[in-house]
Amino acid sequence: MMNNKHMLDPDDPAGGGDVHDHLLEAITPVPLSPDRADAVKQRLLTRIRASRTAGADFIHVRLEEGEWGRLVPGVRVKRLSGDARSVLLELQPGAAIPFHRHHEDEECVVLRGEAQLGDITVGVGDYHLARSGSRHGIVRSARGALLYLRGTPIGHGMEVARDVISALLPGRGQVPLTVHRDEGEWTERQPGVRLKLLHDDGHERSLLLSLAPGAHADFRDPPLDRECLVIEGEAFAGDRLLRAGDYQLAPDGVRQPPFSSDVGSLLFVRSSSRPAA
Repeated sequence: MMNNKHMLDPDDPAGGGDVHDHLLEAITPVPLSPDRADAVKQRLLTRIRASRTAGADFIHVRLEEGEWGRLVPGVRVKRLSGDARSVLLELQPGAAIPFHRHHEDEECVVLRGEAQLGDITVGVGDYHLARSGSRHGIVRSARGALLYLRGTPIGHGMEVARDVISALLPGRGQVPLTVHRDEGEWTERQPGVRLKLLHDDGHERSLLLSLAPGAHADFRDPPLDRECLVIEGEAFAGDRLLRAGDYQLAPDGVRQPPFSSDVGSLLFVRSSSRPAA
């Protein structure tokens, strides 16, 4: 019988490494015949080509990719999609954006840090909708923040100037909609897959999608067929790995592929309100 002091306990932090090493030493590589090895290689190459073809029409923007431009001191912006008027906006600690008026609905999701939108404070995973015609107070961040904005004129100089100048006129417009991360109702659609509706204008809906580790989401109703942005964690859209801050836009008429996650993820999704086909 083995002496207790030589036994390997996988729950013991000091002995866990020994278990891992012994298991690796016990694994014997299984050689494949040339025909078998070639068949495996061809299957992998076929899947890679199919994955590339399936995602060829999508717009993918990773957080570390793309060009950032200066908006005002301490604030930089990166355009994600011209048609959807979507951008990432990064505020350095203490930076601010002047008050302005919205001439279209503008959605905001916080990816990192905390920001003050006038007298409203939002943090990671919080959602804010400024209605068309409304006036925003100064947007600032004491400790820095990374925001996703959709429906913004940033990148269109004359429209930005219009928004700032028209903010001098009286009238605040409609009250904005804010949904904090710990507010609202979650609906479990599949095991480990939850949805929270944020806004639905009758044409498109905005929602949060939460994936537990190991979850797989393949939607038919509602169809997730437009934009997605990873807020936290990692998720696969089909075969493509998306990390926090990564963005993907599906072309018109093409649905997002199934989502899955090994480690868990929180995503912001813009989806059609049309009935599923």
